[in-house]
Amino acid sequence: MSHLDMMGCKKRKRGERVFRFKTFGENGYPIEFDGSFLENVKALLELGQSESSSCIGVPCWSFELEINRQPPLHILLYVIEEPIEASLSHHCKHCLYVGWGQHLICNKKYHFLLLSKDITPASLIFKGDSINANPMKVKLNLMEAHGHTMHGVFHSNGFGHLMCINGLESGSDLPGFQIMDFWDRLCTGLKARKVSLNDVSNKRGMELRLLHGLAYGEPWFGRWGYKFGRGSYGVTLPMYKKAIEAIQGMPLTLLIHHLGNSGHDVLLISSRYQSLLDRTLVGLGDLFHFMLELTTRVPKSNFVDSYYSPGFLLETACRWSPKRVEMATRVIVEALKRAEFRWISRQEVRDAARAYIGDTGLLDFVLKSLGNHVVGKYLVRRSLNPVTKVLEYCLEDVSKASVESEGSVTSSSNLRTRSKITRVQLMKDMFCVYKRIFKERELGTNTCISDNVSLAARIILDSRYLIKEYVGDLPSKLELGLGGKFKLFCTVLLRDTARCEWKTKLMPPYECIVLKENATVNELKVEVERTFQELYWGLKSFVAESIVNLNTSGSEMIFGLVEVGHRLVFEGSIREQGTIARDAYECGAEGGRVVDCACGAKEDDGERMIACAVCEVWQHTWCVQIPNSEEVPGIFLCKRCEQVIMVLPSLP
Repeated sequence: MSHLDMMGCKKRKRGERVFRFKTFGENGYPIEFDGSFLENVKALLELGQSESSSCIGVPCWSFELEINRQPPLHILLYVIEEPIEASLSHHCKHCLYVGWGQHLICNKKYHFLLLSKDITPASLIFKGDSINANPMKVKLNLMEAHGHTMHGVFHSNGFGHLMCINGLESGSDLPGFQIMDFWDRLCTGLKARKVSLNDVSNKRGMELRLLHGLAYGEPWFGRWGYKFGRGSYGVTLPMYKKAIEAIQGMPLTLLIHHLGNSGHDVLLISSRYQSLLDRTLVGLGDLFHFMLELTTRVPKSNFVDSYYSPGFLLETACRWSPKRVEMATRVIVEALKRAEFRWISRQEVRDAARAYIGDTGLLDFVLKSLGNHVVGKYLVRRSLNPVTKVLEYCLEDVSKASVESEGSVTSSSNLRTRSKITRVQLMKDMFCVYKRIFKERELGTNTCISDNVSLAARIILDSRYLIKEYVGDLPSKLELGLGGKFKLFCTVLLRDTARCEWKTKLMPPYECIVLKENATVNELKVEVERTFQELYWGLKSFVAESIVNLNTSGSEMIFGLVEVGHRLVFEGSIREQGTIARDAYECGAEGGRVVDCACGAKEDDGERMIACAVCEVWQHTWCVQIPNSEEVPGIFLCKRCEQVIMVLPSLP
């Protein structure tokens, strides 16, 4: 087995074209993306720097992309064409897991990899005796390496998969959102049909699909239009939506109450961020949404004040001295203490404080700013009475709670202490709340709350496969007309010549066929044959015989018989073998696998499975109580077969 560093294939000469990273893929740059997906890819590769094919055994091109001019920062985009003959496996497991198992296997894949020039790129692994072997005999294994800044792959029919992206935390020169912007422009420009991804992204121990689901109701990739595609363990889209709604709307007060002793940390952290808002953080989703929004606005070297003392009242517009504000705060807190932690109206608090503070303007200012803040060892709560519609205040003693970490809160009588919130502290606070609620399974003594939170979180975490549809079957009307030419959209219907039965399943998707205005039906058939033979491995000997939805002779001109942009279905067969082999589909032999799991799954979803030794039905190992930490047993019996065997009469 040979290891090869792509950087050694061919050094780039000075003066060769450098492309702008931030606009690469936009329409008109570097090419006009006005053809089909495969045509656009071919046109783009004409501008690439061809790498020596003897290095890797398959065609490869590179593009130098400029990220910054000053200071200079460049990155390399490699495009590798992988013919089916050079693949370790003809079948694509990613297609199978997202529900595209019934797609035909394409003749080629195109890998797009971003590799930094300043670091050593991940090696490619080849299976063969020599790197100079015949390219058709060298088996290429493009590792889904996490060392790549970005790795995406397209089938030649326009369906693709984003394998991985690695941002700054993984040592890349680019943040994750810029990499995704680039990938999204590339997919849009090339006119990819649909692109899937397996969302396993995390940030400092927090799964982003759960974190962003809480805050925004969608995964992090939802910013670019990626949506729920398929769930594992029988999770469906309605289940996912209900889980998002349930966990976002979980009341903070109820959750904190049932967290027990660990709820004090969550209470203090929520109070910290409540102090920065003039509205109440009601649900768990509100808290995470505000914290995530705050991380985008706080520079790393700066801070935002979180106020645990009267210092938080000293805004730039405040006309009172710190000493007077502190005195008014003490008086109000003492008045609330005399109420013995009962709710009392704003007017009652104000009247009690006026016996010591004559400046009503100062009292009004402090009362307005003091609600839902921690002062010393007390949390000053403010709420609108739903019956009387009057603002009410009360105190809550939080002196027993402490968070002993940097940027955390400890009870103290020093009212002049001001806590600073940095971005680091924001992330620590966020992880603390995340850990208390999702990592520590028991939520106090209330098993109902614990079960509901755990179930909703599990459903969201099992919704890993996301899909974005970039281009449908038909482009816009403005793209249909061409000078002296017109477009039709065609697909094929295979006939089983052995049994003379027509298959009812169309072979998606429709392909765009460009013809001259004087083209005949026979010429259209030839073009359809050429297009589908070029795209699909199982259709290399496809013969188009007739048109299902058009009754015409082969010599007639197609223009006038159908309108521009019309859809046509061609009946045909495979020369020699008559029908297409089952192995020509992405699902391959796995298409015959019978899945019937207790969780409701009926198809392979990429999770670990085991088959019954008797009925050969597959189930998730997790669902049959086999932990992921244990190896799959050599022989397994499902409950149904086990019960049948138990009632069988014993042999004499």
